[in-house]
Amino acid sequence: MSQSQPYEAGLLKAILEPLLEDFQYWFARSRSLLETEEISFLSEAQQSDLLSRVKLAQQEVSTAQMLLQATGGQVGIETATLVPWHRLVNECWQVGMQWRSLTSSPSEAEISRNTNFESSD
Repeated sequence: MSQSQPYEAGLLKAILEPLLEDFQYWFARSRSLLETEEISFLSEAQQSDLLSRVKLAQQEVSTAQMLLQATGGQVGIETATLVPWHRLVNECWQVGMQWRSLTSSPSEAEISRNTNFESSD
């Protein structure tokens, strides 16, 4: 075993663990939204498909986390595996932002506009 391997394993673990935790966090938030709200701009099939993809990604990330823990940070993850998760998180962010913009109350927007207008005087 070369001297650089323990350093590389520590670096891998230090970067990969928080990344996987972030994926889990965003997938859990997205899953909660998709399971509890009717997203008006998605068809029922689109919402169901997105939810299924989020659930599958959560399982995949959980497996990666278990492998990372079981090997003491000695296992990496191919970029080809991370990219689809990143794209799915981005898709979920877009849905969440659009949903929030459609569900925010007009009074909040009015308050914001009035506050911005008054503060510019």
